[in-house]
Amino acid sequence: MSALPELAHPWFLFAALLALPAVWWAQRGAGRVVFSSLRALPDGGHTWRTRLAWVPDVMFGLAVIALAIALAGPRAGDNNARIRRDGIAVMMAVDVSGSMRALDLSRKNRELTRLDAVKQVFEQFVLGGARLAGRPDDAIGLVAFARYAETRSPLTLDHGNLITAARQLDFAPESEDGTAIGAGLELAVQRLADFKAKSRIAILLTDGESNVHEIDEDTAIQDAIESGIKVYTIGAGTTGVAPIRVPVGNGRSELMNTQVSIDEVTLRKIADKTGGQYFRATDNASLSRIYAQIDKLERATFEEERFTEYHQYYLAFVAFAMGLVVLALGLRGSVLRRLP
Repeated sequence: MSALPELAHPWFLFAALLALPAVWWAQRGAGRVVFSSLRALPDGGHTWRTRLAWVPDVMFGLAVIALAIALAGPRAGDNNARIRRDGIAVMMAVDVSGSMRALDLSRKNRELTRLDAVKQVFEQFVLGGARLAGRPDDAIGLVAFARYAETRSPLTLDHGNLITAARQLDFAPESEDGTAIGAGLELAVQRLADFKAKSRIAILLTDGESNVHEIDEDTAIQDAIESGIKVYTIGAGTTGVAPIRVPVGNGRSELMNTQVSIDEVTLRKIADKTGGQYFRATDNASLSRIYAQIDKLERATFEEERFTEYHQYYLAFVAFAMGLVVLALGLRGSVLRRLP
């Protein structure tokens, strides 16, 4: 859908005033024939050719007007043209340890593990939905961590593949279970440090306490500070006791309660030292509100550049003007020819 037509250079319309001199100049070429007597003239004195002799002259004037409009630059803006803006780089680090099986972030009408709830809200954060606008201009990546950390998606603007990677997140196998907050944060920081963007942030979400220290949290914090990376931390889930579904064989499962706790001291320290914030999500609604708050805090604040697309129409007026000139010359040289 296009907007109403407009003129890029409207002052060129003054050139249309040259149409009057053009008509006058064309009429100056009127031919004359000298007769010895009025009796030699044909009866009636007027034919259809004489009555239409002015037509080529007017065509020259209209051609000048059409060229003036072409010079003025008639165009219509494309309303569907996207506004491009510089985005930010966001790296999401998600805990996939066994404790993320807890069901305390379920919705009222649907049972969800903590990991399921996080994947759903992350998808809305990226693509939009549930009062989230989406991040179409941002490069976003994904890191998963339990005992070890791994990159599931590099920083990318291809959000379709990013969401596919997020949907495929699953719990770490029992042999790799654990919570290495330092490793998850360090990998996210490394991916962001290598990426050029005006603003770079990490969002680290965990539901437990750091119990694997091959990479110290303080080391990851210092690397984030040196790289200018702000870290938002989210403690997901309740503390104390949380329900969890445990398989009991034959395709059946039972709900059981398990002890859970969150290392809020470490998460607060990470956020405070890097200039971010710490959030606590105790249910599905609060998790959505946290992402909405981060979404508002980390919108690009620098000036937008608009690259508006236009449909140009000047060629049609140039073609019309040239057509009038050719037709006028053709008429002047044939059926409406003037004798010398």
